[in-house]
Amino acid sequence: MSELQESLTVPVQGTQSKPLRVLASIASYVFHPVFMPTVMAVVIFMLAHDTLFPSVPSKSYHMWVVIIALNTILFPLLTVALLKGLGFIKSIHMTEPRDRIIPLIGCMIFYFWANFVIGNPVSGAPIILHTLTLGSFWGIIAVFMVSIFYKVSMHTAAAGGMIGILLVLMFTSPINMVMPFFVAVAIAGIIGTARMLLGVHRIWEVWIGYSIGIAVQVAAYLYLR
Repeated sequence: MSELQESLTVPVQGTQSKPLRVLASIASYVFHPVFMPTVMAVVIFMLAHDTLFPSVPSKSYHMWVVIIALNTILFPLLTVALLKGLGFIKSIHMTEPRDRIIPLIGCMIFYFWANFVIGNPVSGAPIILHTLTLGSFWGIIAVFMVSIFYKVSMHTAAAGGMIGILLVLMFTSPINMVMPFFVAVAIAGIIGTARMLLGVHRIWEVWIGYSIGIAVQVAAYLYLR
């Protein structure tokens, strides 16, 4: 029991190997949480457009992707840059839990607006896309609540959301989603490994992130269904 407790509470030591640290840093940037909702919106379009919503014009879907990108990439990045410039946060990497509070509140507003627009019946967006935006919004709220007390991994929360939305597609779509799902699991593993190689998270912070991401996407689909 003491060994298990120690593994959950002792911070993971970052690797001293410079090549591994470089690769881990690249993976952390490439698979940054800010990109995940937009990337998954594009992936959904590529995987399921012809089967789940063939009557939806590509132009409409492209517009929805732009809306998601503006509210989950551009506006959050501008907010973080502004907060750093004004001295409200120490680093754009938000390594301290308290540095995440204000940026996450701003992100909640942007994610709420993206979900409001996509979820509006007038938009005609498919339920799977609404599930993605609602789950992402709920995920930001969950990460915010946990971050008040602990430093949960936002990278693995986003990776968990990727797995969660593909799980929903796997059980609701006639398309064979086995390969995309395993690719997502592999990417999620790379993300979690990268965060631990850099020594920025404890093991349990990584796994809590995965759990939050998966749970909010599945819960969002069950709620909307």
